[in-house]
Amino acid sequence: MSWLLQFCAARAAFATMFTAWSAVLPLLRTDWQMTAWQAGMVQSAYHVGFLVSLFSVGFLSDRFGARRIYLLTGAAAVASGLLFAFLAEGFASALLLYGLTGLCSGGSYTPGLAIVAQRMPERRGLALGFYLAAASLGYAVGLLIASAMIPIAGWRGGFVVTALFPLFGLGLGWWALRDVPNVVHALPDGHGTRSRIGEVLRNKPAMLSIWGYTFHAWELLGLWAWLPAFLAAAALAGGSGGAEAVSLGATLSALTYLAAVVGSVIGGSLSDRYGRTTITLLMAVCSLACSFSFGWMVGMPMFLLVAVAIFYNVTGVGDSSIHSTTLTELTDPRYLGAAYSLRSVLGFGAGAIAPWVFGLVLDWGRAGSLPEHVIWGLAWSTLGIGGLLGPVVIWRLRRMPEAAKLANGKR
Repeated sequence: MSWLLQFCAARAAFATMFTAWSAVLPLLRTDWQMTAWQAGMVQSAYHVGFLVSLFSVGFLSDRFGARRIYLLTGAAAVASGLLFAFLAEGFASALLLYGLTGLCSGGSYTPGLAIVAQRMPERRGLALGFYLAAASLGYAVGLLIASAMIPIAGWRGGFVVTALFPLFGLGLGWWALRDVPNVVHALPDGHGTRSRIGEVLRNKPAMLSIWGYTFHAWELLGLWAWLPAFLAAAALAGGSGGAEAVSLGATLSALTYLAAVVGSVIGGSLSDRYGRTTITLLMAVCSLACSFSFGWMVGMPMFLLVAVAIFYNVTGVGDSSIHSTTLTELTDPRYLGAAYSLRSVLGFGAGAIAPWVFGLVLDWGRAGSLPEHVIWGLAWSTLGIGGLLGPVVIWRLRRMPEAAKLANGKR
């Protein structure tokens, strides 16, 4: 368990850059004169880069070993984060550099999942829950850092300090992996990248799991991109000043992400005990209820918004570790990297579009002079619409005979 906690700490350090943009988004929209769709596009660029990274490192991990790819891409993540922090000067440069940061950040995710699954075969759901919870902790740390730096050194200071954390993560990761072998799963002769993908596509239960994750990612990544801005808008409506509201929104969002740490661990642990699809369905239905109601609450007291945001984050992220564990139990280990790669393209592709669509709806609502609660209500509802099919495909998976492989027969 001590090894797992150390490896999770490295994952948390790498994850701080994920929320660097959303933490200061309201200030940058003013300083750089960006529209909401442009601001959402920058966050989407990170997701696009991230999905390309995950697609690549999954296959590279199968071919060269997860440990080796983890360390190589970790070094690239450090360099790209620092470039973004120091050189981003406007919409175009931020779009390019934050996208590059996402492109270099996938190595601590997919190879890390494979390493944890390799090292912790018993109670795998709980172990992967801890690993994904570490990311939520990193998101919270990134937001808290940015919030603290805004009054001291502005948004640039927030970028620089959060960009230094991946360097710490690389050191921790290297130390945690010093005695971990670099495992390469041999494939039959003639089995290359195309055949790996073919094996995954022909695995119907695995594909249902992948599609479930895709609809889940649309909702969750849209939530993470826009929650700080939403809470900042609520604080501004409550009488806070501009920079003060942005800092408060980032801080309160960080608190909800800390709660999400518990959600990942609880979700994985409950799925070990009660079944993968059972807990996935429970979490998915609860988060969908939040997506369709949260935005309409913008004028309500802040304590109520934060309480709902905590529940939203816990249930939204609670099935992340379950989706990852489900895929390991439905896929031949020789093709697991390919399965994660395909899942990453679909999931983070959906997650890349969601923040942009959210921003488009905000711009459309404001252009039509709609009431504030209607604008935010419609924007948040786009996340619910995108996530609606998630429970449907998981229910189909639950009814398949192959679901008996999940959680020792608990489905």
